[in-house]
Amino acid sequence: MKGKGQLYRDSKNGKIAGVCAGVAAYFGWEAWLVRIIFVSAVLLAGGPFFIMAYIAAWFILDKKPLHQGPSAAFAGTTGKGWQNTEQGEPISVKSKVWQSGEPPKQAFHDIMGQFDTLEVRLRKMETYVTSSEFQLNREISRL
Repeated sequence: MKGKGQLYRDSKNGKIAGVCAGVAAYFGWEAWLVRIIFVSAVLLAGGPFFIMAYIAAWFILDKKPLHQGPSAAFAGTTGKGWQNTEQGEPISVKSKVWQSGEPPKQAFHDIMGQFDTLEVRLRKMETYVTSSEFQLNREISRL
C-alpha cells in the first residue's frame, strides 16, 4: 500500500463521481476492488453511513489535476522509469491482482513500442548525419 501524496477524486476513471477511483489511486489498488469493497460495505454494514460518506467525499475532495506532460515517449524519464505515451505517467507493473498498474505482458508491449519509436528516430538522425546535406550544412556553418 503505497500512497501517492494527496487524495483526489478521479473523475476520468470514476463511474459516478470518481471517489472510489481516487481512493484506489491513493492506495495503489485497482478501482474495481475499491468499488466492490464499497458496495459490500453498503449492503452488509451501515448502508446510509457509507452513502453519506461517499457524498461528503464527493464534495470535499478536489478533482485530480490534469498533468500537461510532453507527448514524447522518452521525455522526462530521468531516473523515473518509462513513460506511458498515452497518459504521460510512468509505466508501473503490478505484481498482484489487486494492485494498480499494467499486467507484465502489456507493460512489455508498451516498452517495446517505445523502443521501436526511439529506434525510428535514431535511424532518421543517422541518415541525416551521414548524408551529404549534413556535410554541406556543416561546411556552410564553418564560414
